Amino acid sequence: MLLAAAVAMSAGACTSGDSDGGAAAASCVYQFEYKGQKYRAVANIDFVVGDELGTATQPPCEDTGGTSDAGEARETKTAYEVDGITSKVAIAVGDSPKNAMLLVSYSGKELPPEVKKLIDGS
Repeated sequence: MLLAAAVAMSAGACTSGDSDGGAAAASCVYQFEYKGQKYRAVANIDFVVGDELGTATQPPCEDTGGTSDAGEARETKTAYEVDGITSKVAIAVGDSPKNAMLLVSYSGKELPPEVKKLIDGS
């Protein structure tokens, strides 16, 4: 098992400005799907990476108003267990356990109690 600190992107961290210095043209939440469930990255939480679960897929950014993602390449990474938390609540995603980041299945308003326990260190 490997102890890691979730240093991930917050909502809107994936941004790109337009070429004439105006407002951002795109912003995406850093998220992955695993077994049909969406997980969002959270930051600054220490966690222990567990066993490999399988493959997580990053869905295409849907901030442009379009509904078609046909032909768009989707990034895949390895999904890992987070020690002490069911994979229905949280997973770690990365190319290896050393660089895996914590992703949590939540609406972005309130972290699940299991994840709050990681923050509190209990």
